[in-house]
Amino acid sequence: MSTPANAGRAPRSSRVRRTIAAVLLGTTVLTGPFLIANQSTAAAAESALTQNALSQNAPGSFADLAAKVSPAVVNVSTTQQAKAERGNPRMPGFPPGSPFEEFFRQFQDQFGQNGGPGGPGGDDQSEGPSEGQPRGKVGSLGSGFIIDAAGYVVTNNHVIDGADEIKVTLQDGTELPATLVGRDAKTDIALLKVKSDKALPALDWGDSDAARVGDWVMAVGNPFGLGGTVTKGIISARGRDIHSGPYDDYLQLDAAINRGNSGGPTFTLDGRVIGINTAIYSPNGGSVGIGFAIPSNIAKQVVAQLKENGHVERGWLGVKIQEISPEIAESVGLSQTKGALVAEVTPDSPAAKAGVRQGDVILAYGGKPVNTLRDLTRRVADTKAGDTVDMTVVRKGKETTLTAHIAPLPAEQRMAAAEGAGPAAESAVETVNGLKLAPLDGATRSRLGLGEGVKGVVVTSVSPQAGDLPVRPGDVIVKVGDHSVTSPTEVTKSLHEAEKDGRKAVLLLVNRGGNESFVPLKLVKA
Repeated sequence: MSTPANAGRAPRSSRVRRTIAAVLLGTTVLTGPFLIANQSTAAAAESALTQNALSQNAPGSFADLAAKVSPAVVNVSTTQQAKAERGNPRMPGFPPGSPFEEFFRQFQDQFGQNGGPGGPGGDDQSEGPSEGQPRGKVGSLGSGFIIDAAGYVVTNNHVIDGADEIKVTLQDGTELPATLVGRDAKTDIALLKVKSDKALPALDWGDSDAARVGDWVMAVGNPFGLGGTVTKGIISARGRDIHSGPYDDYLQLDAAINRGNSGGPTFTLDGRVIGINTAIYSPNGGSVGIGFAIPSNIAKQVVAQLKENGHVERGWLGVKIQEISPEIAESVGLSQTKGALVAEVTPDSPAAKAGVRQGDVILAYGGKPVNTLRDLTRRVADTKAGDTVDMTVVRKGKETTLTAHIAPLPAEQRMAAAEGAGPAAESAVETVNGLKLAPLDGATRSRLGLGEGVKGVVVTSVSPQAGDLPVRPGDVIVKVGDHSVTSPTEVTKSLHEAEKDGRKAVLLLVNRGGNESFVPLKLVKA
């Protein structure tokens, strides 16, 4: 589990809820001048050389770096009017819509609505006021850093979200009122502005794409207005998805990022900001040495847009995509499980105008490979509206290049449809590969809540002997491979032809409750 690194002041009854239970398994590694008894002389010499190299690369002290960058790291405090919310207990400092709200909801579900282990009857409980009754002002505390001498301060969105007042405290204790320039909930970044009579120190962005696992980093925060805190560690992983938003691509840090450091910077050894500290892994409410930071190359683009426009405008391609599983890769003739499978193309979208088709696999975007779904979503989001981008797609086993003119992301996008309804009528049923199929008539279409434009064959039941199949009753098979189907006979024919061609699996386009996606069906003898 991950929890925000922010730690706000709150009533005693809710402080206990700020922990997320988890189990952390690890190993102990002993280092130093000890050698295994049966270690060979050559191996011992190699080990000594390795230890010597490590000691030479490791800085003897972080004091000079800390002295250089700490003046630009600030405390961010907020106040807001709070009301009780019966039936939906919340963490002060994390209002509705916070990317970390789900973590707390899971904790409350596991440990009881009132907080600590044991739920009701546990320690630190109090009877709150009734719904709608004012509770006075509550505050949250976090960190931030000055990125421009003109007074621009970067922090996390969850630090200031819902705030009525925002205050920035400098390292020397100077308090400055701050105004919100803009914020982006999807990346959890906010930009503030302060005015000062004296010159303000500012930090420079680093290149997070150049960061490697094992690189030294230093995290700095100003969590409680008492002065800065400094911790050091290494980058232990890249590209972490902690399910806090659609653009998760966190740096995982092996550093003791303290609670209250949300919004604070992580530095490279040359004093450049490589990330924004956002969350910590916390099984006990405190730091166990695992933190997560937003990479600087994501943050600086968001901050630049917030500074210029007050909001973030993202590019839009207009496709629904799926991960490439080994079964799907085999079905479409790919040698590797890389790329993004196009499950749906929005009509009149940039993708549709570029010629992207349902079933295409996007392997590259803007000259960069697409290995995972996040590669594509991030790159499209980072593309400016109006830019022209080349894409490499695989269609029927052949690569082709398509050119798309990226549009701005619509304010509201169509949400995924609800799950499918019950099975269709058992008329005109045909069985193949463990699937009972029937024509999609008007009554079945109405029962499944599908529009008149949906064509295909409905799955009425799935044989238990068929094993774990990717389809279920109520699904509508729209295509088998590249062939559209409108009758059970056409499905059977297409599957048998695939078997004759020696294929072990075939790709089905399935409509489930109005939402289309591709699923791989393994071919077996009927």
